[in-house]
Amino acid sequence: MMHHIAPRCTITLHNVPFMSSNLYIPKTCQHCGNLFTARTTVTKYCSDSCAKKAYKARKRKEKIDAALQETKANQEAQDSVTVSTDSLSNKDFLSITDASKLIGVSRWTIQRMIKRGQLKAVPFGRKHIIARHQIENLFN
Repeated sequence: MMHHIAPRCTITLHNVPFMSSNLYIPKTCQHCGNLFTARTTVTKYCSDSCAKKAYKARKRKEKIDAALQETKANQEAQDSVTVSTDSLSNKDFLSITDASKLIGVSRWTIQRMIKRGQLKAVPFGRKHIIARHQIENLFN
């Protein structure tokens, strides 16, 4: 004689599924603010649509925050360039890179000007140094 054993997932107690919750917790939806009855302690939203809307709002806020952080980083970078330009204006002798930053042109433009004789650069080790008064004379 064979005994029939029911699979574990179909075991019921008092016609209630095996893992059901008997919790009924009154809560307020974090998205729409309506009152609802939650069946678990971690439920935050009254419906699936409120959960989706809250998720979308959360992702939108993350994108806005990321854009604001990027803007702030760009502003700080521009401020540091301004500070470095101010420190360059106090130097009497400039490297080719410093001279290009001061005028706002590329390094190659400064090197072409040196080759053409518009600027005089003195070799100093591996670098070439330009006197500040030469750059000022370009604009006089």
